[in-house]
Amino acid sequence: MYLKKEIVVILLSIVSLNINSQTLDSLVKHTPVDTSSNVLNMDAVYNRPFLTVNKMPVAVGGYLEANSIYSSEDGITEGLSFQARRLTIFMSASISKRIKFLSEIEFEDGTKEIGIEFAAMDVSFNPLFNFRGGIIMNPIGAFNQNHDGPKWEFIERPDVAVNMLPATWSNAGFGLFGKTYKKNWVFGYEVYLSNGFDNTIIDNEENKTFLPAAKDNAERFEESNNGKALISGKLAIKNRKIGEIGFSYMGGVYNKYQEDGLILDKERALNVMVIDFNTTISLTGTYIVGEFVMINVDVPDTYTQQFGTKQKGYFIDVVQPILKRKILDWDNATFNLAARLDYVDWNVGTFTQTNSDIGDHLWAISPAISFRPSRQTVFRANYRYQWQTDILNNPASRKASWLFGFSTYF
Repeated sequence: MYLKKEIVVILLSIVSLNINSQTLDSLVKHTPVDTSSNVLNMDAVYNRPFLTVNKMPVAVGGYLEANSIYSSEDGITEGLSFQARRLTIFMSASISKRIKFLSEIEFEDGTKEIGIEFAAMDVSFNPLFNFRGGIIMNPIGAFNQNHDGPKWEFIERPDVAVNMLPATWSNAGFGLFGKTYKKNWVFGYEVYLSNGFDNTIIDNEENKTFLPAAKDNAERFEESNNGKALISGKLAIKNRKIGEIGFSYMGGVYNKYQEDGLILDKERALNVMVIDFNTTISLTGTYIVGEFVMINVDVPDTYTQQFGTKQKGYFIDVVQPILKRKILDWDNATFNLAARLDYVDWNVGTFTQTNSDIGDHLWAISPAISFRPSRQTVFRANYRYQWQTDILNNPASRKASWLFGFSTYF
């Protein structure tokens, strides 16, 4: 409780400093989002609106997400609920020439969880060669870095990003990044060494191979589980007229294979590969974004086939603007129709004894309508219908949800 109070006091102090002596209009300046065609998904950490206060060296920003939800699973419902999902605060500063700092602190479910998702110092030597260190966000796929709520037409995050990959996955580590461009082409890369996963990915309450379980291990910000670095990297290629495609890899030893020199197990590897893409069809303004994920985990032979060694999944969003005009005082207000397809398979393969397919997968479709009075605020109405099959491929459980809410930068 003391930690929560101290964090809130610090944030309020930064924002309110010197405000009493000047009017708000003359004091606060909005730093717009960079919408240039050279921007890649890897730039999302800085590609946000910030508020600068007078001549203070610190810029502040953030976003809020809130919604209502009504769900029914196999005919049983718990009624209507309201959710305050996220309040996220950004703070950035230019420390000196070529050195800058940015942090992202997230409060989930009314401070039920407080996490530092990003807190890193960048040192620029050359556009193609820059250093980053601290709490870094591992560049696995596009959503992990570009996850801000106001950027999406859907209230729920993609299943492959939260139920297969650990969404907003960050660790203590160091690395290099850079980008360059030539004519219509933009190239970017990132590569980091960091702490990473642990045995909880195969020893968890889900009773299956489940990478998001590793997020509960807060010790990854102070020490490695096994003394082996997690390697994560991404190569992104963008054509300004076509779109962007990214190739990501994350891998390393996940298990604690020795203790005080005593060998407990062999080194067991985890490998994740992701392909992400996004494009806008210029003729219709249709925006398409998606990711495809493949995971391989070296599971001990003593575990049952309930724990998958191979996983795969994907999501794809299609967003179609249907009206863009001035509404009230909003010059570029936009109505969008959207749809999402989710697929997750936590256990790819067949049973050894019967050669029948292993289940444990999920499908979901989500039509949506959204209203954006500006690029920084979105009101969303979503319907989500999912089918989830157990490991034995019994008839799927079905769940339907209505969600209404908003997300806004501030």
